[in-house]
Amino acid sequence: MSEIDEGESEAIVLAIEMGADYLLIDERIGTNKAREKGLETIGLLGVLIKAKEKGIIEKVEPILDELMNKAGFWIGEKLKERVLKEVNER
Repeated sequence: MSEIDEGESEAIVLAIEMGADYLLIDERIGTNKAREKGLETIGLLGVLIKAKEKGIIEKVEPILDELMNKAGFWIGEKLKERVLKEVNER
């Protein structure tokens, strides 16, 4: 798994060993490698969408804005708008 960093590689191995239902991973190469190994993956945006669907959070946008402004999380404006439309916040 030399194309991905050590942390992602270890997360994939651990998820396999534990028989995890999902692996939380956002990097494209790491996600592809995990899927090649038979793992189901979910990214941060997917977690936020599911949390809203289940009523765990009321709104995605303020959380997403805080992640982008304070935690260095980056997504393109088109993707952000698509996510907000999916959760009926646009």
